[in-house]
Amino acid sequence: MLNPDGVYLGNYRCSLMGFDLNRHWANPSPWAHPTLHGVKQLIIEMYNNPKINLEFYIDIHAHSTMMNGFMYGNIFEDEERFQRQAVFPKLLCQNAEDFSYSSTSFNRDAVKAGTGRRFLGGLLNDTSYCYTLEVSFYSYVLGGPTSPVPYTEEAYMKLGRNVARTFLDYYRLNSLVERPLAPTPKIRKEKLPLFKCTPQRGQGNSHAGGKPEKRSQARLKDQSLATR
Repeated sequence: MLNPDGVYLGNYRCSLMGFDLNRHWANPSPWAHPTLHGVKQLIIEMYNNPKINLEFYIDIHAHSTMMNGFMYGNIFEDEERFQRQAVFPKLLCQNAEDFSYSSTSFNRDAVKAGTGRRFLGGLLNDTSYCYTLEVSFYSYVLGGPTSPVPYTEEAYMKLGRNVARTFLDYYRLNSLVERPLAPTPKIRKEKLPLFKCTPQRGQGNSHAGGKPEKRSQARLKDQSLATR
């Protein structure tokens, strides 16, 4: 949480001084945006540390108009990099029934240039993936003619657990986690499969149509994992 001072006053987006911090990543002020300035410096230090491999940045926000959870990602000229960036939200869609891949969008809208996703996506190298995870303030739809289901605190926590499971699936897919929970073919990182469901690419924030598929959630068995 980068705006605890604003949240204390009842703001859900702005800081105490009224700044939308997710528009000031390019040049944060240590006086006006101290938390943002500190986090940015920490990320840069981690990135420049040869002992640290910074692979993911995920900025989590609540959305005031759309339903379900979905992601924003960046557009790159390198087609392979773009395809690799689409892997994580596709895996999350398989783990979380309230996550909508059809609403996930990859863009470089000018008004989003100051966001953490856009700024760090241009700063970090092509082995780092930067996303914004948006989750509705209100409800989610599981597909079909069903009515929207209001989000609860437990539903938000469940989505968080499914994000953690997706990290496990991602690293298992890249053969970085030993003793997989289920037999899966080993795939080299540079040859990730291309998914048939193509995410929307565009300059703005328009979203692809279609209804999100209802995904079944598998229970993970408690097993010890070793990473290398």
